[in-house]
Amino acid sequence: MKIYLGMLLLTFFVCSCKGQSNSNIERNVGGPCQDCEAVLDFKELNIKPKSTDTLPGFENNEPKIKITGTVFQKDGKTPAENVILYIYHTDLNGVYQPSEKPIGWEKTHGQYRGWLKTGKDGKFTFYTFRPAPYPKVQEPEHIHIYVKEPNTISYYIDSYFFESDPKLTAKKKQLNKNRGGSGIVKLKMEFGIWTANRNLILGLNIPDYE
Repeated sequence: MKIYLGMLLLTFFVCSCKGQSNSNIERNVGGPCQDCEAVLDFKELNIKPKSTDTLPGFENNEPKIKITGTVFQKDGKTPAENVILYIYHTDLNGVYQPSEKPIGWEKTHGQYRGWLKTGKDGKFTFYTFRPAPYPKVQEPEHIHIYVKEPNTISYYIDSYFFESDPKLTAKKKQLNKNRGGSGIVKLKMEFGIWTANRNLILGLNIPDYE
């Protein structure tokens, strides 16, 4: 009887430890991404992301834009909670210009960046200005966006592109993978600010997601 109880306790202990260790393992999805760890800079900066954020430079740069959306689970219907979104873009010269005292990935991504965290409704909003394209390169204007789900490593989805951008050619559109859904948005003037909406679907066209 004592041997049986001992084996039972040992089995319970092993299973419990295994469960605890697995809970700390993050799913590896999305394929290679050299700078996706930049998403975690908010911890070093002691930032507590919320569902709405205003990026640096919003007040002093034109044209101002407002981007809204909802993050959904893979089914495209269920709002996704506690999802971190990391966004960054160039300045009006098409350069990722850091501030005087950059921290972490700001040295590479520049100062015009921010973090969002979805609530139970999955909604998010951010305010910024429309970035310029890279100088001397035929690349459309864009805003990068990365995703950090609970228990999943950070991964990138299709950047925001603007339908009105003449550099966004049909060929450029075809090159997009629609990771998380199409990133092409149409800006329209609402209450004095150029506004667009883009919903995100977790896992959509993301390698190794299932």
